[in-house]
Amino acid sequence: MKDLPFVKMHGLGNDFVVLDARAQSLELTPAQVRAIADRRTGVGCDQLILVEAERDARADAYMRIRNADGGEVEACGNATRCVAAMRMAETGRDRAVIETTVGLLDAEAAGPDRVAVDMGPARLDWREIPLAAPADTLHLDVEAGPLGDGAAVNIGNPHVVFFVADAEAVDLERWGPVVEHDPQFPERTNVEVAEIISSTEVRMRVWERGVGITRACGSGACATLVAANRRGLIGRVADVRLDGGTLQIEWLENGHVRMTGPAAVSFHGTLNGGLLGRE
Repeated sequence: MKDLPFVKMHGLGNDFVVLDARAQSLELTPAQVRAIADRRTGVGCDQLILVEAERDARADAYMRIRNADGGEVEACGNATRCVAAMRMAETGRDRAVIETTVGLLDAEAAGPDRVAVDMGPARLDWREIPLAAPADTLHLDVEAGPLGDGAAVNIGNPHVVFFVADAEAVDLERWGPVVEHDPQFPERTNVEVAEIISSTEVRMRVWERGVGITRACGSGACATLVAANRRGLIGRVADVRLDGGTLQIEWLENGHVRMTGPAAVSFHGTLNGGLLGRE
C-alpha cells in the first residue's frame, strides 16, 4: 500500500493525526512520525495517534501516542477524548473504553461533541512520577528562571505544576525545556504554569515534553487541578482555562480524575507514500 488514510482531530486545538491500525500493523519510525507532524511539509500535529485492535476484551480500541519528536508516550487526555468520540460514532453507543499502556480509560458522551473521560488515579509518590530520588512531590526543589516550588503529579504521564501570579507573563518557551530536561525527571516531564483565578477557575499554560507549547493538554489540566487542591488553593472541581479553551476537571473521592471537554474532527485525508519513505 503506497498511501495511508488518516483523520485530523483536535481537542481545544491540541491536534492529532489519527491512523487506523486495527486492520494492519503500522510500525512507524521516529523519522516518519516527525515527517507527518511537520507543519510545513507534512500534515502537522502535536501527536500522532495509532488506533489498534484492543488487547483487553473489555476495551473498544487500543491507543498508542507518538509525540511530534517521534517518541512514544503513555497518556494524552485530549487524544483519549478524540479516539473515544471516534469509536462512539462507529458503534452508535454513548460509551467507550480506551485501552492504553497505563490501563483502561472509561469515556462517555457528555453533550454534543463533548466527551468525559475517567483519566484514572492521580499518582503522587516520587517513584510514580517518576523522580530520580526521593522528594516531596508537593514542593519540589526545581528552579528555572521565575519558576520554583513545583508540584509533581502523574496522570498516566509526568507533570510538574508551577503556581504563578500571571501565567501569561511566563516565558514558557524559554523555561519549559529547562524543566523538562531537569535531571530530577529521568523520563523528562510536562511543565505547567498555573494562575488561580477563583475558587473554581484556573488559567493554565503548558509545555509538553517532546512537543513544546501546545494550546491544550488534558492530562496537564488534571495534574494542575490535583496540585492546586493539594496546596489548598482550590476545591476538587474547577474549570481549567487553556490557550485553546476550557476543560472541566474533577478530582473524585476515589482518587481518579475526571476530565470533560470537546473533541472535533478537522478533516480526512491520505498520507502520500513518499512522506513515509515508501516506494
